[in-house]
Amino acid sequence: MTTASSSKNAVRRSQLGTLSVLAWIGDPDEGHDMPYLLAYSLGDGADGADAGEAAVRAVIEEVGLSAGGDMADSTRSSSSPIRLLVEGGRAVLNMPYLSAQCPAPPEWLRAVEERGHAHLLIATRPWPEAVPGKPVTEEALQSFLGDERTLTTAAHVLLPVSQLRR
Repeated sequence: MTTASSSKNAVRRSQLGTLSVLAWIGDPDEGHDMPYLLAYSLGDGADGADAGEAAVRAVIEEVGLSAGGDMADSTRSSSSPIRLLVEGGRAVLNMPYLSAQCPAPPEWLRAVEERGHAHLLIATRPWPEAVPGKPVTEEALQSFLGDERTLTTAAHVLLPVSQLRR
């Protein structure tokens, strides 16, 4: 088992459980064209959901963010350990303990191309219902993200988008 240390906590990969990523956008017709990316745990790690939540908090701290803190802006700096690549209609997120990709809707891809960045939320609250490979309904997404605890305990960061050079 690999352990990475943080200034206050040690993150055990087994406690994080299944980590996943989901891309979505608000309704562009209503002026909500921000491309969002959500990184979350299913809460199925060793020692249960509470240990998983603590492990995600430690990861957030390790990458220099704060859960429930202000929006961090990585678009002005290249020192962030979090990278977002968009290629072939997919969002590819790389950060400590997570390298994942997900399909991105066409409107998300257009918004990312126009803005050059996406709003990443790293949820500390587990979302066991959002199993990778199964579609997530708009209602389920709204319910999870509409829960005040989800938003106020997540880390928020604007990430610049990279694309492969042609």
